[in-house]
Amino acid sequence: MQPLPANIYSAASVRELDRIAIEEQGVPGYTLMRRAAAAAFEVARSEFPEAKRWQIACGAGNNGGDGYVLAQLAARDGLVVSVVTLVDPGTLSGDAATAYADFIAEGGVVLPWSGELDDTAELLVDAILGSGLQRKVAGDFAAAVAAINAHRASVQALDIATGIHADSGAVMGCAVRADITTTFVGLKAGLFLGEGPNYCGRISFAGLAIDTDAEVRQKALYRRIQAGMIRAHLPPRSRGSHKGDFGHVLVIGGGSGMPGAARLCGEAALRAGAGRVSVATHPEHAAAIAGGRPELMCRGVAGGEQLLSLLDTADVIAFGPGLGQSTWAESLYRAVRADKRRAVWDADALNLLAAQPTRAAARIITPHPGEAATLLSLRSVDIQANRPKALADLQQKLGGVVVLKGAGTLVSAAGDVPWISTSGNPGMAAPGMGDVLTGVIAALLAQGLELGDAAAIGVEMHALAGDLAAADGERGMLASDVILALRQVANP
Repeated sequence: MQPLPANIYSAASVRELDRIAIEEQGVPGYTLMRRAAAAAFEVARSEFPEAKRWQIACGAGNNGGDGYVLAQLAARDGLVVSVVTLVDPGTLSGDAATAYADFIAEGGVVLPWSGELDDTAELLVDAILGSGLQRKVAGDFAAAVAAINAHRASVQALDIATGIHADSGAVMGCAVRADITTTFVGLKAGLFLGEGPNYCGRISFAGLAIDTDAEVRQKALYRRIQAGMIRAHLPPRSRGSHKGDFGHVLVIGGGSGMPGAARLCGEAALRAGAGRVSVATHPEHAAAIAGGRPELMCRGVAGGEQLLSLLDTADVIAFGPGLGQSTWAESLYRAVRADKRRAVWDADALNLLAAQPTRAAARIITPHPGEAATLLSLRSVDIQANRPKALADLQQKLGGVVVLKGAGTLVSAAGDVPWISTSGNPGMAAPGMGDVLTGVIAALLAQGLELGDAAAIGVEMHALAGDLAAADGERGMLASDVILALRQVANP
């Protein structure tokens, strides 16, 4: 299989890539179908080598056609394979009808959907609806989805899991839960947005050897943040380097009773390569933070006036971890709001920003869905229902760069195609993870990266460190585990 490409498209753009290949580049549609099935077969044999009995559920259209060709390949390889169809094969047309006829001609078995699947099947293949779905799955199709999900066999989906909207990742009534999805021609946004990742499982990709000139003509909706970006922006350091070369981050946070967040942020900034890190915190916490991590330079500040001299020494500000919304926090907010240097804002800095919104070109904000809802005067459920729109609205309202956290974190800078992270894991849904991300991004700014690059690469470093930390299990993972893994990620 090919590595996952960077660009992610709408379903309409992927269909246009198909059209260009067929009508302009002269590649027969059935050739593309056979290439797709061959790629899916390769994945299935590699991922499920012990599965000797397959059952493939086919619908109409090219997704069903892919399934029939896949069944033909499996039978030729000596596997026990059967097909259940959700539509009358006599209604098939074009390449799908050809694929059905070829499978039958080689002795293939096709059964009409009767409400049941083969109990002995070891692999189920979802070739029912594909990426053209626009309405809720219902009737026999919903029954087939339920039967697949209730079966004990492994599941491979072709192109996208049935029931997942190819653009939004929304569940259209119900959806197949696949272990792996083999997708073709171009990555669809729904594989990575909304509920898509929960249903599509691991993603494998086959471009079907379509000329890349066609891809250039289609505008991507998103770009995947790739690990190679870390190597490109964080090359090995010169032997003559000193800490002054890598910037000074000032972490501002840690209100009364909340020192941990500021410390996590500061430690993450150090592990991500900042030259120096200072922490401006509530006076009651300065000694404890410095005692726990002596590499951090800690200063207790009673209010905004005492913060001004510290601001003058910093290259980058990380504002908000553990800040709270007290009068102390508000006084710091007034001081930071007037400062023009590059900054990362998170946590209660965002809640204060929501009450007094301002635009700032040199600022990165990193809201989770709840904070995004506060900033946009919406509900969290509204944010999650349309994360791309929320991302765009935040960027338009507040300027700078926006990092909308969550499964499939999104990053937007004005005028650029948004980034999406496809790394990370559920173990990162834990206290302090956002504070760590703020520190990582601030450290990258301090090392000279542009705002958009720092945000995107910081998100990927944080996610990859989370994946390393999850090697011992996702449940019970701590933010400090991610900090320990950052050093390895920051030195690719």
